[in-house]
Amino acid sequence: MNKPVGITMGDPCGIGPEIIARAFAAGLPAEAVVIGDARIMRDTIDALGLPLKVCSVRSTEEAVAASGVVPVLVISDLPGDLPIGRVDGRAGRASYDYVVRAIDEALAGRIRAIVTAPINKDALKTGGLDYPGHTEILAERSGTGHFAMMLANDELRVILVTIHVSLRDAIGLVTQDAVFRTIDLAQKAGNAYGLASPRIAVAGLNPHAGENGLFGREDLDIIAPAIARARQLGIDATGPWPGDTVFMRARKGEFDIVVAQYHDQGLIPIKYLGIDSGVNVTIGLPFVRTSVDHGTAFDIAGQGKADPSSLRYAFDQALRLTAV
Repeated sequence: MNKPVGITMGDPCGIGPEIIARAFAAGLPAEAVVIGDARIMRDTIDALGLPLKVCSVRSTEEAVAASGVVPVLVISDLPGDLPIGRVDGRAGRASYDYVVRAIDEALAGRIRAIVTAPINKDALKTGGLDYPGHTEILAERSGTGHFAMMLANDELRVILVTIHVSLRDAIGLVTQDAVFRTIDLAQKAGNAYGLASPRIAVAGLNPHAGENGLFGREDLDIIAPAIARARQLGIDATGPWPGDTVFMRARKGEFDIVVAQYHDQGLIPIKYLGIDSGVNVTIGLPFVRTSVDHGTAFDIAGQGKADPSSLRYAFDQALRLTAV
């Protein structure tokens, strides 16, 4: 537990460097090392006028916790003309390299967990990398076949059957096996939070969970059998419940985690409660990974306006998950 938490810097043109600097300035409760670019962190700290000093390290083992010091494992040396607040392929490529190095460090057991600052999908693509987000990079690099994105705050935990695909494609990807695997991962997520038998609510795909087939048969023919399979294994899963009320019921304490069928079904309730207190957790990986629940915010990057609250929440959740 005395190993550092690895914080990836995210897209250098976004608010990642700023929220990391502000989090260090406010004080972190455990040792941490930034995986990124020392010059950019130094320039960000200077621009914000924070009482911090950047210390470049060659390995995570060299990172030593000290007040006012930001250890940076140097992965890139980007030029000074990088356009802050704009898509740039060099930044996209660098942000990918930071994540890859963090994964390798985690797999080798040299860091306690990974906390990721936001990356930009357009910048990745401009840099020649075709990934829809962090989750897919993490799964590919770690060789993880079954994984899911979970978003959580103090009031809700939501795990997704489908993630970064079109709504049309998501409907086709809601299969019995996919729903069952996500319920199983929801069980593991609850266990990771210290719940021996988490109460798992499964949201329906169609309005009113299909209304007994009146609004589509996916809930009857696909989702309900997946829930039955899970229950046969002793998992406390129920549903399918109508998507327009299940999150409210979970928020009131009736359920510990909700399985949502597609991206916006699950993320809108979480983000409506406030992105500053939300955290993204990838379930199924061989290490703990948490992330901020917001994007690169190019519109305010470099202006000193970024709020580090979500990053600090993600850091705290990483510590909680590694302590169970």
